[in-house]
Amino acid sequence: MSNVIDLLAKSQRGRSGLTLSLSWKTALLAMGSGLLMSLATPPLGLWPLAWFGLIPLWELVLASNGQSWRVVFAYGLIWGVGFHGSVLSWITHLHPLTWMGVPWLGSVAIAAFAWSFVTLWGAVTVGLWAVGLHYLSRLKATGPGVRVLNSAVLWVLLEQLRNHTPLDWSALALTQSPGNLVILQLSQLSGQLLVAAVLVGFNGLLAEAWWVFFNQSAAAAPSHRFRLLVGGAIALLVAAHGLGAAMFIGSSADNPTSAVAIGLIQGNVPTRVKLTPEGIRRAMDGYTEGYKALVAQGVDAVLTPEGAIPAIWDVSVGQTNSLVQATEAAGVPLWLGTFATDSQQPKPRLTQSLLEINNQGMAAGRYNKVQLVPLGEYLPFESLLGQLIGRLSPLDSYLVQGDPNQQFTTRLGPAIVGICYESAYSWLFREQARNGGEFILTASNNDPYPPRMMVQHHALDVIRAIENDRWAVRATNTGLSGVVDSQGRTQWLATPSTYVTHKAIIYRRQTFTPYVRWGNWVLLILCGLSSAFIFRQRNRTHQ
Repeated sequence: MSNVIDLLAKSQRGRSGLTLSLSWKTALLAMGSGLLMSLATPPLGLWPLAWFGLIPLWELVLASNGQSWRVVFAYGLIWGVGFHGSVLSWITHLHPLTWMGVPWLGSVAIAAFAWSFVTLWGAVTVGLWAVGLHYLSRLKATGPGVRVLNSAVLWVLLEQLRNHTPLDWSALALTQSPGNLVILQLSQLSGQLLVAAVLVGFNGLLAEAWWVFFNQSAAAAPSHRFRLLVGGAIALLVAAHGLGAAMFIGSSADNPTSAVAIGLIQGNVPTRVKLTPEGIRRAMDGYTEGYKALVAQGVDAVLTPEGAIPAIWDVSVGQTNSLVQATEAAGVPLWLGTFATDSQQPKPRLTQSLLEINNQGMAAGRYNKVQLVPLGEYLPFESLLGQLIGRLSPLDSYLVQGDPNQQFTTRLGPAIVGICYESAYSWLFREQARNGGEFILTASNNDPYPPRMMVQHHALDVIRAIENDRWAVRATNTGLSGVVDSQGRTQWLATPSTYVTHKAIIYRRQTFTPYVRWGNWVLLILCGLSSAFIFRQRNRTHQ
């Protein structure tokens, strides 16, 4: 620890003539900082670490004044590899894929490539952010407060950009979920990016205070600027949590007349088993018996996981099987995760869908998955790469994307739906809430991934519930199925890798949070202020 403190102390004297270049020590410090931040995410959930985990990287960037932007980018990239690589390490559980006919060595290569690619996808954004901070630090007349504001805005803009790409998961707000529900209430105002802005702002103010402290004379008392920066950090921390606490306490109560009973089935049929004839039979029996048991308990609808029945459903006609027959007999809607045909395509294609099966055995409602998994569910640039890359999906055909503006209308009212890792895409849930969705349904597989992935998925659903002020229920194949109220409090969690049925009482809500109404409006204001400060500074520099 003393070596790290000494290295940081040296870095503070960078403007006096000593600057840091990329070395194994500074690279290790950047990596360690990213790993420290990753400890704040589930499953460990040491969320207070996120309020300090960005400081070492910030100091390294400030100490690199005079160095090439490539060195600064490397610091950010290394930090990002430490953070995203650790958070996403569960991706390696793709291996083994030998059950799909992939050779053992090829299976290892596929899992390693997937982990490396997704890690770098997130790490590059941190590298770009570090370059931006480096540029801001070179504007000599720019004060630390303005630099912190601009850096926070840049961070959330890059996160926003990444959240509109096919791959996203480890947002900075994940470090606070589900442990710090108070700060997560801010997401009702302007989404999860507002939480990220507060985290970056607090880290930045302390990092700038550290910089000022070590650049003053050793005998000097703490400067006025140092006290302002520390005071600003404390004020931001207290104000953000105070506002979050007030929102938490002041949330509107649920209307008892809006209560509905939702049955959840966690089928626990591993994918490598489910895609065999024996697996399909096991899934059919398990979901049929679970449906009947929940109907006997008096539920209003039953939710199954993503791909619960891995058969192809022609929505233009009904199907005859034990599960459909049970639905016809009971008349309780079944929300079935399955594959459905898409007749709008020039050639037959499939969608990953959630269907509402009515008492006539027909699909009365349908939601098609929007955020498909690259390579697993669809092939990017298929016309170009189709002959070059072997298909990794167990399906006979790649899936087609759903319409982002669709709505899942159920007999209980309009619902907000997320399938699989769509829980990471806040804009997708917001659009459905704006269209009148009254509760959140998440249907996922989560197999073959370990429990540490499952708790992260749960943490994402907690954020989505708070952002949209909606109750959320999640049915998964192997875990974790769960129930979350509109303030993010976990009401129930299943045990992983077990067959479970559960009756949950949730409440339909029709409130519109500021985030649902106006999106990231607070961040737009911050972007305006940031742009004004940068423009003003450039004018001063040219004069």
